[in-house]
Amino acid sequence: MNNKKNSLLGIDDLFKILNQRYPFLMIDKVLDVQGNKIRALKNVTVNEPYFQGHFPGKPVMPGVMIIEAMAQAGAVLVYLIKEEFKNETFYLGGINKARFRKPVKPGDQLIIEMEIIRSRSKLYIIKGESFVCGEKVADGEFMAVMEKGVI
Repeated sequence: MNNKKNSLLGIDDLFKILNQRYPFLMIDKVLDVQGNKIRALKNVTVNEPYFQGHFPGKPVMPGVMIIEAMAQAGAVLVYLIKEEFKNETFYLGGINKARFRKPVKPGDQLIIEMEIIRSRSKLYIIKGESFVCGEKVADGEFMAVMEKGVI
């Protein structure tokens, strides 16, 4: 899976790449990979466990879950570009310049776009944006590191 153009990865492919599982797997599909960029999809459903308490009667996807979805899309991108990391775990090391611009609600499709902007050895800086119906709902810059043998 080295740097495929116009890739389409479904849930079975994501299970092979990511360690996360329900209820913490936050992306449903990879729509496209071009060079050091990825576009992924998260279908936001009312059945997500966090909607019970965030907020009853007016459900909104927590910003931390949007960040997690973005981080997972970034992890998939790194794994696709650097196959030697396939047995390593991707850890989020920091978040800079994160902004939440509009609420994400049940029924929305969250489109996540991530781009590697710097890398050195096993450290990556990945910039990301998330959209619903073409409108930006969140963005930020992520620092992540790959580590072997933890899981």
